[in-house]
Amino acid sequence: MPKAVLVGCVGSTALAAETLIRSDDWSLELIVTLELAAAKRHSDFVDLAGLAEEAGAKLFRTLNSNSAECLQAVTDADADFIFVIGWSQLCREEFMQLKPDRIIGYHPAALPRLRGRAALPWTILLQEPITAGSLMWLGNGADDGDLIDQQYFHVAPDEYAETLYAKHQAALEVMLERSLAKIANGQLPRQPQDSRYATYAAKRTLADGLIDWNDSAVAIDRLVRAVGKPYPGAFSSDGEDRLTIWRSSPLPDSGMHHAMTGQIVERTQEQFTVMTGNGLLRVEEWETASGKTPRQHAVLGTERS
Repeated sequence: MPKAVLVGCVGSTALAAETLIRSDDWSLELIVTLELAAAKRHSDFVDLAGLAEEAGAKLFRTLNSNSAECLQAVTDADADFIFVIGWSQLCREEFMQLKPDRIIGYHPAALPRLRGRAALPWTILLQEPITAGSLMWLGNGADDGDLIDQQYFHVAPDEYAETLYAKHQAALEVMLERSLAKIANGQLPRQPQDSRYATYAAKRTLADGLIDWNDSAVAIDRLVRAVGKPYPGAFSSDGEDRLTIWRSSPLPDSGMHHAMTGQIVERTQEQFTVMTGNGLLRVEEWETASGKTPRQHAVLGTERS
């Protein structure tokens, strides 16, 4: 029975832990995860202490998986394979040498497409019609290792980050269920990636969720969907009051409204409609820092006069 170390701190890590625990072919020896004080680094952070206890595994918290202390903890676990799933730090050479060619990772994209950061938001922003989850052997670069398995699925035209996240969770579970028994039995699938088709996704920050009301309603709605829950959300302001938009719909501009871009042209208790650079955006779910509904005729993204 092979022994495993799992490194990560988010929903996909928890799913991997649960799958390893269920497996009769594996023993989970150690979970390396994030210090609780740094939990806000990840909007989908999951505390894995309970799963470690359920597995009878040791728990090691760290801010740096490449630190000497972490490397020693992984060495002491004497594992056969290391799973790095839901961990944003790159594994440096010292870490990779702990189990050469025996470190397994997961990337939420159809590799070699969208290597890099923020693959889920970029999938929606780029209007990818089909994507995949990719289980792979970690390589020397970012997401360039040989593939173990891929699970493809469609991306809906109105996909939200939350529903795409759930699809990736389902894909990861399918691939782990399919691959764990094979790997435990000595089958180590390796399909090299074709770098001719590689694309690279840049890091996104909280600031990238800022809405530019000069954009079209369609583009703003796409941003809302791409950075919504479990991510921090698309945002604007009503004067000094921060406004986060969670759900919206683009509407055609029939020409009946004459307003500045960013101006609220209709408002009810349930929703409000904003003029954009092209079309109207109906805002259906939102929150403000103050808890107040944005003002009728307010121009969003400007200081209150």
